[in-house]
Amino acid sequence: MTSFAPAVRARRRTAFAVVLCAGLTVALTACAGDDPDEGTNGVGKLTAARIEKKTRAAADGADAVRLTGKLVSKGGTYALDMQLSSKGGTGSVTAKKNTFALLRVGDELFLKADAGFWKAEKADDTSDQAADKLGGKYVKVPEDDPTYKQLRGFTEKETLLDGMLTLHGKVGKGDRDTIGGVRTVQILGGKGEGGALDVSLKGTPYPLRVARGGGGGTVTLADWGKSFPLEAPAENATVDYGGELPRSSG
Repeated sequence: MTSFAPAVRARRRTAFAVVLCAGLTVALTACAGDDPDEGTNGVGKLTAARIEKKTRAAADGADAVRLTGKLVSKGGTYALDMQLSSKGGTGSVTAKKNTFALLRVGDELFLKADAGFWKAEKADDTSDQAADKLGGKYVKVPEDDPTYKQLRGFTEKETLLDGMLTLHGKVGKGDRDTIGGVRTVQILGGKGEGGALDVSLKGTPYPLRVARGGGGGTVTLADWGKSFPLEAPAENATVDYGGELPRSSG
């Protein structure tokens, strides 16, 4: 009688080896996938101080950026949706009950709002007529007007980013996250009370979100380096106020 035992044992050894190799492959793959920096720009492996240096350099070197979110200061709470470049900025700002558009090309600053923005607290025929004239039109803000400097600040890339991206206290690393489908690593000022930046782990390490310390608001930063049209408004869309801008009722 022919014995089949050796052949059976051989097949079992072969099958066991195949299963072992398959299991080992899966294990090794799983281990590789556990690396949080796999497929990233490698910034997450750096110290918090080096990440901060790289993200500031990236932000300073970008031609343009879009900011959306809220800023809180002693002067009030401002909701921003601004596109900024080294040549100027355009977008909208909401303060209290008022939303107005800002457009700056070089040193020329224009403000556009509805008639309600321009109405005086104690309305009369004169203020109503002025509001109707100014509403929906771009008004050029005189450079010697008291509000020029404040409004211009909302359109300056360098000014806004310098204030938002500065972390206070010892800089440390925080959590990983995903913003707009992009993986990020967070760096913190102190334990977060000095601000927090979420830095892109894809491509250039731009800051994608900033939470200002002390409840100073949260802003998302996008469209880094993406150009946008920036031109002074047409003459028929502009009206000259002819003096110091009135203070809105908001």
